[in-house]
Amino acid sequence: MTQRLVYLDNAATTPVRPEVLEAMLPYLGRDIFGNPSSPHRWGRAARAGIEHAKRAVAEALGTEANQVVFTSGGTEADNLAVIGAALASRDRGGPFRVAVAATEHKAVLEAAHAVAHLGGEEIILPVGPTGVVDEGAVAAALERGVALVSVMWVNNEVGTVQPVARLAARCRDAAVPFHTDAVQAFGKLPVSLRDVPCSLLTISGHKIGAPKGIGALVVRERRVVEAMIHGGGQQFGIRPGTENVPGIIGLAAAVGLAAREQVEFARRTAALRDEFERRVLACVSDAVVHARGAERAPHLSSVSIPGTESEVLLMHLDLAGIACSAGSACSTGAVEPSHVLTAMGVPHDLGIAALRFSFGRENTAEDTEAVVAALPAIVDKVRALTAVMHR
Repeated sequence: MTQRLVYLDNAATTPVRPEVLEAMLPYLGRDIFGNPSSPHRWGRAARAGIEHAKRAVAEALGTEANQVVFTSGGTEADNLAVIGAALASRDRGGPFRVAVAATEHKAVLEAAHAVAHLGGEEIILPVGPTGVVDEGAVAAALERGVALVSVMWVNNEVGTVQPVARLAARCRDAAVPFHTDAVQAFGKLPVSLRDVPCSLLTISGHKIGAPKGIGALVVRERRVVEAMIHGGGQQFGIRPGTENVPGIIGLAAAVGLAAREQVEFARRTAALRDEFERRVLACVSDAVVHARGAERAPHLSSVSIPGTESEVLLMHLDLAGIACSAGSACSTGAVEPSHVLTAMGVPHDLGIAALRFSFGRENTAEDTEAVVAALPAIVDKVRALTAVMHR
C-alpha cells in the first residue's frame, strides 16, 4: 500500500502554482529576456512586464505602483525596512533607535540587533501570553523617540494577529514610521493599506505560490528608508540592481490569485485547522495549543505535546510521510525553545515540544485524518524514547 504523504508546512514554503509558472515562462525564454534597464525592444519588453507587475501588486495591497519595491524575499525586505529606516532617521538628525516586538521573525530581530551594532539602539517590545504586543510598551517607545516601530501582522509560529491598524495609527499620530511584516498575513487575512496606515509593509512570494527568492517592500514615503545596496539607480535607488524579472512576474501573478481567493482560503483552512486541533486534543489529552485565546490566522496551529521533544517528533512524523515544523522553519534544529514561545512565557518543557502545523490551499480533511491516525502511536514512541534519554 502506498504511503499517504501529508504536507502541513505551508508557512515555511508552498509549491509554485501552475498559473504562476505559466505567467513566468515567457520571461525565462528567448522572447522577453532583456535587461529591463536597456532601451532596446528586448529591454523595453522586460520593463513593461515589471511595470505591469508593480500595478498588480499595488492594486492587491491597496497602494500605489511607485511605492512597490521588489526584493529577494521577506528577509531582505525586513532588513531594508528596519535598518534602512534607522539609517534614514540618523541621517536626518533623528533618533537612531528602533522598536520591534519580541516575537518578530528573526529577519526583523536580527536587523534590530544590526542597528545596535552600528551604534544605535534596539527596544524589544514585550508580548502577553497569547503573543499580542504590549501597547503600553509601544506608547513608551514612541515617547522616547524611535526611528521605526515594527510589529508583524501575523506571527509565523503561533498565528497571533496583531492590532496593526491601531498600532499604525498610533505611530502615524506620533510621526513615526510603522513597519509590518505581512508575510504570513497576506492571502490569509484581508490586508489593505487603504485601511491600515503602515509606512512600510513586507510580503514574500514563496508563501503564496510564487518562487523562492522574490518579495516586496511597500515604501509609502521614500525618505523613510536609506538604501542598503549601492551601485545602480533601479527602483528609485532604494533597492538597486538588475531586477529578477521572471520572479517579479511570478510574484505579481501569485499576489493576484491570493487576493482573489483570500476569503475562501481563510474559510477552508480555518475549518481544517479547528477540526485538526479538536481531534489532536481528543487523542492526546494533555496537548497544548498555543495562542488559542487570541485572534489567529486561519492556517496556523502551534501544538506542544508534553514529554516529547519536537525534533524527535519531526523525525518520526517524517517517517510516517507527514511534514510540519518545530516552531518557525527558520529555527529548525535549535535545541532551545523558540524565541516566540519564550517571549510568551511558555514553560521550557512545552517550548521544546512544540510543533507548527500550517495548512495550504491543497490540504484536505483526509490530511487531517492521516495525521490524527498516526499521531498517538508516534507520541507514545517518542515519549518512551525521551524518558530513556533523560534518565
